[in-house]
Amino acid sequence: MALRDKIAAEAAPHLEPGEQVQHVFAAQAASPQLAFLSIWIIVIKDAHRAVVATDRRIIVFRTSRWRWTKFKAVERVLPRSTRIGEPEGLNWKTESLGELLWINKRFHNDVRAADADAPGTDWSPPTV
Repeated sequence: MALRDKIAAEAAPHLEPGEQVQHVFAAQAASPQLAFLSIWIIVIKDAHRAVVATDRRIIVFRTSRWRWTKFKAVERVLPRSTRIGEPEGLNWKTESLGELLWINKRFHNDVRAADADAPGTDWSPPTV
């Protein structure tokens, strides 16, 4: 099972009746550049996050120090109309989800898709 599918499955018990997962991606609440110094900085800070965009809201989960697919707590819930932003670079940082998060390039298309599906936005991803 792919990482995105595992995150979506882990989120299922936290959803309201009838709520549907649209997009998921992983993030970090500590700079990935710090991992070059020591992975323990990331581990001690408990910096892993999973972001789940549903048809009703965006949920940011704090996850296990070792796996993005084991949720520990709900960090925050945001309105579904929240725009995350246009990611760029290898590890893009954003504060639009309530805290400074770094999102790796492998999840940039998921961020764009979540923004494109947000209600009340006329935004569409830029064409390359």
